[in-house]
Amino acid sequence: MSMYGRDPWGGPLEICHDSATDDDRSRNLDLDRGALSRTLDETQQSWLLAGPGDQGRKKKKYVDLGCLVVSRKLFVWTVGVLLAAAVFAGLVAGIAKAIPRHHRPPPPPDDFTVALRKALMFFNAQKSGKLPKHNNVHWRGNSCMKDGLSDPAVRRSLVGGYYDAGDAIKFNFPAAFSMTLLSWSVIEYSAKYEAVGELGHIRDTIKWGADYFLKTFNSTADTIDRVVMQVGSGATSPGSTQPNDHYCWMRPEDIDYPRPVVECHACSDLAAEMAASLAAASIVFKDNKAYSQKLVHGATTLFKFARQNRGRYSAGGSDAAKFYNSTSYWDEFVWGGSWMYLATGNSSYLQLATHPKLAKHAGAYWGGPDYGVFSWDNKLTGAQVLLSRLRLFLSPGYPYEEILRTFHNQTSIIMCSYLPIFKSFNRTKGGLIQSNHGRPQPLQYVVNAAFLASLYSDYLEAADTPGWYCGPHFYPIETLRNFARTQIEYILGKNPLKMSYVVGYGNRYPKRVHHRGASIPKNGVHYGCKGGWKWRETKKPNPNIIVGAMVAGPDRHDGFKDVRKNYNYTEATLAGNAGLVAALVALSGEGHGVDKNTMFSAVPPMFPSPPPPPAPWKP
Repeated sequence: MSMYGRDPWGGPLEICHDSATDDDRSRNLDLDRGALSRTLDETQQSWLLAGPGDQGRKKKKYVDLGCLVVSRKLFVWTVGVLLAAAVFAGLVAGIAKAIPRHHRPPPPPDDFTVALRKALMFFNAQKSGKLPKHNNVHWRGNSCMKDGLSDPAVRRSLVGGYYDAGDAIKFNFPAAFSMTLLSWSVIEYSAKYEAVGELGHIRDTIKWGADYFLKTFNSTADTIDRVVMQVGSGATSPGSTQPNDHYCWMRPEDIDYPRPVVECHACSDLAAEMAASLAAASIVFKDNKAYSQKLVHGATTLFKFARQNRGRYSAGGSDAAKFYNSTSYWDEFVWGGSWMYLATGNSSYLQLATHPKLAKHAGAYWGGPDYGVFSWDNKLTGAQVLLSRLRLFLSPGYPYEEILRTFHNQTSIIMCSYLPIFKSFNRTKGGLIQSNHGRPQPLQYVVNAAFLASLYSDYLEAADTPGWYCGPHFYPIETLRNFARTQIEYILGKNPLKMSYVVGYGNRYPKRVHHRGASIPKNGVHYGCKGGWKWRETKKPNPNIIVGAMVAGPDRHDGFKDVRKNYNYTEATLAGNAGLVAALVALSGEGHGVDKNTMFSAVPPMFPSPPPPPAPWKP
């Protein structure tokens, strides 16, 4: 049964009998009264009071978004605007991609970087043997392909390596120093080489030398009794007409005279320098584990030979005594021992390199006019800077600290000697430091000093040291960089003659370099031993430009003679160009900085971590 009553909302109210109790119905009535007592807003009243048709039309004007009710018209407009904006943005992006981009060109390389790229090309021109396809020196070709094989006393291949200078002799002593110097520069400044796109080039240059050195002794053995020191001959006795690399003036590709091989059985200086070269190269190629270990093994064998078979490689009347005489082997022991430690981490090498008696024999306390002059003969200065690096960055402490501190102090004194205020070295009126005290061929010593000064300034900066003391006076590190910069700028043309001493750099440079290959045209004609003399004597410029060659340099009065026969002015050497490359990369690019860690990649921690605590006690 149902009953109808008046609904307060204006419609019929149906009350149905159900199972609800009187209490439930009373509670529902109370809730209804609460609803009746609440005031409704206009929107609610319009929904409730409108007829069925009107209510539908009203609802269509709004869109319920769940938490928000908005006007349907506003909603449609908003969605339309967003879609139009998306289409417009896509259209703009498509047009932007279609338009060719004009990137701002990178800044031109600085002068040192330009010169660096050219200086590296010199080593391409000096390669012996079968040349790689990417050698990029059009007037060079394969040469001396029977080296070693044609000598009945040797009968093994010694093809490859580098010619020392303007002749075709392969002197291992200065060549090994050159490769050590190049490897040192790569270890310190690999990021700079990579930034200018020359890292692969210089790594190839170093590997070419290292591969040849591995041929000059039994590199697979642990013990050896001989090392090749030279291929080719330059000895010319008065009146002799015997064809050799100095008497003849021929392109290396045309050489047809015998090329003897000279071996040594007691040559500590040569073997220790070659060990240093291979050890330094092993750090350069640490990313090639097998090759790096091969270099380390060869270096270990050579250094063992150097220590067990004492003697100077240039003793006696050999070619070496005339062209690259070694005054001592003690400095090579310090130098080679330092590199062996860095390549192997074996502390016995560091103990040797920092032994007080060895330092004394090497001349660390002697002084003298050539103290602090870094060259293919005197490695002590380089070893002092290298070991100062070890003290600055690792500080190994006892038992090495005494000599390391001494070398560090001596390095500071050497850096002081480079400054004009001190009178250790004279200077020309044009500002070139006379590191070899006015003797001929000065530039190879100047570039080495510039490299060490720039490098040491970077060491100090990396160690958060603003400068160093010369007596009571403090000098900022920028003083060293200014010294290095002014010396290299002199070589590149800021000199009284306004001449660049690097061939191919600048507008004015030597045109008659003392170099057989560069002075003889590659025209298909085979010029014999004496047939090339006319090219040596002519006053015409060389037909081939040996790009990047740093000539021997001016005299002590800033004078220079561009004469082919005068090698004291116009000859370029491996050792000289290696120092030039090292100095240029140290000064090139924006900012400063060395790679602190790669040098120590094989060195174990100086202070081993403490052992773990003992296990807890159990009853």
